[in-house]
Amino acid sequence: MPRQTTPQPANAATSRTADSQDAVQLLTDDHRAVQKLFDAFEKVEKDDLDAKATLVRRACEELTVHAMIEEELLYPAAQEALDEDDRPDVEEAYVEHFLVKVLIEKFAQLKPGDRGFDATFKVLTEMVRHHIEEEESDLFPKLRKSGADLNALGGKMMKRKEQLDAKIPKDAGDNTMRLH
Repeated sequence: MPRQTTPQPANAATSRTADSQDAVQLLTDDHRAVQKLFDAFEKVEKDDLDAKATLVRRACEELTVHAMIEEELLYPAAQEALDEDDRPDVEEAYVEHFLVKVLIEKFAQLKPGDRGFDATFKVLTEMVRHHIEEEESDLFPKLRKSGADLNALGGKMMKRKEQLDAKIPKDAGDNTMRLH
C-alpha cells in the first residue's frame, strides 16, 4: 500500500530529517510542490503579471534543482539497479529533462504579458505532469522493487539538493550550467 503523505510547502523536501530521506519519497514531494505551483498559475488572474512572474520563477528554480539531482544521482543509480529492459525508461527521462530545460530557458527572455509566455508555461506544465506520471507509475515502483538502497540515495540527494538550493540564482531560466 502506498505511503500516505501530507501536503508540504514547496521547499519541504529540503527540511527533511536524516531518518526520512527515502529517495523516491523526496522526489515525490518535489513533484507535489511543483504541481502546486502549476495549479496556482492556472488560477491567477490573466492580468496579474507579478503573480505569474513569481510562480514561473519558483517553478523554474524547483525544476532546475530537481532535474539536477535526478540526473546526477537518481538516474545513474537507476541504470545500475534496474534490469536492462527497464533502462530505456531512464533514457527517456533524460530526454524529457532536456526538453523541459529548453522551455525553462525561454523564460530568460520571456516576461509575463509577452506573447507566448502563458503558452510556454502551459506546455512546460503539461510536459512535467506527463514526466511525473511516468516516473511515479513506472520508474519509482521499479526502483522500489530493485533492492536499491533508497535511504542512502535519498541522503545523497538531500545533501546535493541543499547545496544547489543555496547556490541557485533566484531568477528564471535553466541555471544548470551555472550550478556545477
